[in-house]
Amino acid sequence: MWWLLGAFLVAVMLVSLSTGNYQVPVNHVVGILVSSWWPVEVTWTPVEARVVELIRLPRVLIAALVGASLALAGAALQGALRNPLVGPQIVGVSSGAALGGVLALFLALGTAAVIGSAFVFGALAMLIAYSMARVSGNSSPLTLVLAGIVVSAFCSALVSLLTYLANPEDSLPTIVYWLMGSFATASFDKVWVVGSVLLLAGLPLVLMRFRINVLSLGDEEAQSLGIPVERTRWAVLALCTALVAASVSVSGVVDWVGLVIPHFARLLLGPDHRKVLPASMLMGAAYMVIIDTLARSLTSAEIPLGVLTAIVGAPIFAWLLRQSSRRGALHD
Repeated sequence: MWWLLGAFLVAVMLVSLSTGNYQVPVNHVVGILVSSWWPVEVTWTPVEARVVELIRLPRVLIAALVGASLALAGAALQGALRNPLVGPQIVGVSSGAALGGVLALFLALGTAAVIGSAFVFGALAMLIAYSMARVSGNSSPLTLVLAGIVVSAFCSALVSLLTYLANPEDSLPTIVYWLMGSFATASFDKVWVVGSVLLLAGLPLVLMRFRINVLSLGDEEAQSLGIPVERTRWAVLALCTALVAASVSVSGVVDWVGLVIPHFARLLLGPDHRKVLPASMLMGAAYMVIIDTLARSLTSAEIPLGVLTAIVGAPIFAWLLRQSSRRGALHD
C-alpha cells in the first residue's frame, strides 16, 4: 500500500509539472529533473526547463508539503480528541493564522511578516483555546473543541473587521485573494519554511502514533496504560498547530483537507494511527497537488484553492460520513 501511495504521489507531481498554459511533455519533465543530478541527453528547450524548474517545481513541492501537513494535523487531532469531525479549522488554529496573515497584509508589512505573523497568531489561538479549556481544571476533548470554536469565531470576526477597514484600492484585493488560498507566490524559500516545519513537527507526530492510538480509546484507558494524557494531548496540539500555522502562512486559508483526507485513510487502512498518519500525509500531498493543478488549469484565471477544496471536499466528506456511519466508524 505504501509503495502504491508513494508511486501515485510521484505520478501526480510529474503530471502537475507538465500541465498548465504552457504544456511540457512528461518525458521532458523527467529529463529536466534528472539532469540536475545526472548528465542526460538534452531533448527539451531552455523555456521548458525554466518553466519546470523556476515556476512549477516550487509550486508543486509546496502544494505537496502543505497537503501533507494539513492532512497529518487533521488525522492527529481527530485521534487525540477522539472526534472524527474535528479539523484544524475547528480548534481555532486556521482562523488564528488567518488573522495574523491578514493583519500583516493590512499593515503592508511584506511577505516575511505575513509568514511570521500567521505562524505566531496560529500558535496564540491554540494556546488561548487550550487555556480556556483548562479553566475547568481538565481539558477534555469536548471542552477543547468548544473552546476552539469560540476562538475561531472571534478570530474570524476580527478578520472580517480588518477586511472591512482595508483600503479597497490597495490591500483589500490582496487580503481577499490570500484568504481564498493560493500557491501563486510559491518560492523555494517558502518550500524551505514548510518543509522544515513538517520535518520538525511532523516526524514527532508520526513517532507518537502509538500514543495517539491510546488517546483515541479514551482518557481512562490511556491513564491505565501509563500514558500522561494531558501532556501527550498538549504535545499533539502544539505540533499540529505548528504544521497548520506554517501551511496557512504560505498558502492562505485552505480548509477541508485536514478533515476529509484522514477519513479516506481510515476507510482504506482502518483506524490504526500507525497506518493512518503516514497514509494521510501521502494522500494529502497528492490531493493538494491535484487541487492546485486544477486551480491553475481549468480556466484562464486561477481559481482560489479554498473554493475548489470546498466544492470538492464537501460532497466527498458527506459521502465519507455516510460510509463511516454504515461501518460504525464514528464514535462519541
